[in-house]
Amino acid sequence: MTDIAKQMTDLARETKAASRKLVSASGEARSRALDRLAELLQQEKESIFEANAEDLRAAEASGMAGAMLDRLRLGDKEVGAMIQSCREVARMEDPVGSIDSMWKRQGGMLVGRMVIPLGVVAMIYESRPNVTVEAGILCIKAGNGTILRGGSEAQRSNRVLADLFSRALRDSGLPGEALCLVPTTEREAVQALLHQEEYIDVVIPRGGEGLIRAVMEQARMPVLKHYKGVCHIYVDRSADLEQALDIVENAKVQKPGVCNAVECLLVHEDVAGEFLPALEQRLGQHGVAFRAEEKALSLMGGTAQPANKEDFGYEFLDLILAVKVVSGQDEAQEHIAEHGSNHTEGILTRDHERAMRFIREVDASLTLINASTRFNDGGQLGLGAEIGISTSKLHAYGPMGIRELTSTKFVLFGEGQIRG
Repeated sequence: MTDIAKQMTDLARETKAASRKLVSASGEARSRALDRLAELLQQEKESIFEANAEDLRAAEASGMAGAMLDRLRLGDKEVGAMIQSCREVARMEDPVGSIDSMWKRQGGMLVGRMVIPLGVVAMIYESRPNVTVEAGILCIKAGNGTILRGGSEAQRSNRVLADLFSRALRDSGLPGEALCLVPTTEREAVQALLHQEEYIDVVIPRGGEGLIRAVMEQARMPVLKHYKGVCHIYVDRSADLEQALDIVENAKVQKPGVCNAVECLLVHEDVAGEFLPALEQRLGQHGVAFRAEEKALSLMGGTAQPANKEDFGYEFLDLILAVKVVSGQDEAQEHIAEHGSNHTEGILTRDHERAMRFIREVDASLTLINASTRFNDGGQLGLGAEIGISTSKLHAYGPMGIRELTSTKFVLFGEGQIRG
């Protein structure tokens, strides 16, 4: 066994042992640790900013730019959001140990399902150092040990945040080893970690499609994942077009480099002549480039380019939007079924029947009516924060908050019954 493999085995074993202590700890202790982390994040802002500045300088020197650099940056806004998430999750109901259903069997026995932690969750992610806190607070609140392996580009930022988290756990009477950051950026460490099925119960990759597929190929434990976010918005013929402009603008422009940004717009042919020129003008002010199929291209100006086949079903993660004119809802839903990624799909319409048909029939972790795709986010949906968005239906579908980081076990209350 190599030194790195042994290091990962030891780290996973220690986290597993610490996770058992989390299960026996009270929900109040886990919440207290999150409140303490919020205090430390506020107190140690300058240390966080200094570490992040070093990461940013190194990333810029390596050629990183644009949206990827923005994902790496931590400022007052990002740290403030982390502090708020800590406090919100700390106040949320503790699910661990609750009985979510119970029924009586013959002879008077009571059978129920008790909510329990998953055990040890390994998180493998890229760029965003705020994931270190978001993932950690949800895992700890749900009673899980946590192993974090961030990208090398954010290693200094992640190290400071993870150290503060371990300190918050110890200050609250919990084992600091319940949350560990992989100390090396060597690729061998990831492979070694993904072979620790004896100690790690589930792994969650968060990043580009290449990372996620690599994790899927190597992991010996269950993986909760989404490969990419190819999100669509369908503008129905009955849509409020002024409202639709606002929604599409927000979904594409606010943060184009994230998985819940809209990547493809489908427009009913009855309103395309009015809507698409207005859309080009509105989004063109933000530098959005369009990849339009033939019918859409004829209605748009010089900023639109002919779409290639590969532009549909592609996650641009940039100020680029694929556009297609469709004959109606049937064609729109067929397009989504063929090119979507089960992430987020929306319809803009004033027709209740069409709206209900869309959310009933379209297969995605979140289907929306008259709202931006940017709402597929744990914080926005009331989960406090999220550890990621799952597009696999076992064991979670959509943003994963506290409850999605638990499982259930059967419990039985008897009075001396024996099986005949």
